[in-house]
Amino acid sequence: MRTTSPRTDRLITGTFLYEIKNRFLCMVKVGTEDVVCYIPSSCRLSNFLDLKNRQVLLSPVASKTARTLYSVFAVKFKRSYILLNTSLPNTVIEEEIASRRFAFLGKRNQVLREKKLREYRCDLFIQDTNTIIEIKSIISTNNEAYFPTVYSERAINQLRQIIQFLKSGYHVTYIFASLNPYVKRLCINDLHPYKDLFRECVSLGMKLKCVTLRIKGDAVCINSIFDI
Repeated sequence: MRTTSPRTDRLITGTFLYEIKNRFLCMVKVGTEDVVCYIPSSCRLSNFLDLKNRQVLLSPVASKTARTLYSVFAVKFKRSYILLNTSLPNTVIEEEIASRRFAFLGKRNQVLREKKLREYRCDLFIQDTNTIIEIKSIISTNNEAYFPTVYSERAINQLRQIIQFLKSGYHVTYIFASLNPYVKRLCINDLHPYKDLFRECVSLGMKLKCVTLRIKGDAVCINSIFDI
């Protein structure tokens, strides 16, 4: 079933206090009360941002069996926000993939989410053209962002699999999704063996794009898209 990005008109504000040692949890002051909130990120946010005493937006958690009432959605940054849900780009890109800004992908009438090819699970798969779309979320406070920020065995294994798909005739587009709308440039960190595998994928025809996301009105949308 297709999911849609959360409506931002339901968000409330709070003040971020600290991350709890338990993974995915933090403490936020909402009004006069300290509230345990969920962090929808596989990495600790302190690896990327200093959130202490910063204004954050919280999204109500729909499930009645959830451990928390709220999920941390975004942090105030300049005149906008940095989104903190690292899975959100997949949903936003899926929703906008039929728009003209993604015309470089060609025909895209049949777009599947999380299609499994052998042992590889695609973020999105365009069945019309056998195109794999791999999406990587980036949290950065700088105009120039870097990826990867930490060593990731999963990302390395994915590149090894992508090489085999490219050699087998599949098309691949690798999309970096910045959760900071002010990012203007994306650079690949010199981490071995990621950078060498990444270069091999590009030499075999992998396309590269970077998108930035922002809150606009009552929704999250793509702010910009540019080449790397």
